[in-house]
Amino acid sequence: MQIRVCTGSEVVLAGRLDVSTVGDVRTALHRALDAGTGQFVVDVTEVEVADATGLGVLVGAHRKAERLERSLVLRGVPPRLQRLLRATRLHRILRVADYALT
Repeated sequence: MQIRVCTGSEVVLAGRLDVSTVGDVRTALHRALDAGTGQFVVDVTEVEVADATGLGVLVGAHRKAERLERSLVLRGVPPRLQRLLRATRLHRILRVADYALT
């Protein structure tokens, strides 16, 4: 997993978002959330694989963002991850940019 923290408002993830990488991802997301204000974008364009643990980290970051009066937005969600969000109904919780999940 490659994690690039662009600012306190954007993090770019690439690679596998699974049980083997969630610790580092969680730490990076929480630090970036603590460092910024306003909308928080997580770019997942290059995420190849995500499992339930990875989705849990995104939901946890979403909840932390709400506690900080921020909003988390997923950007560049690939089709495989779109299907996973729908199957788990997380598309109702996590805000997604670039397309409409209805």
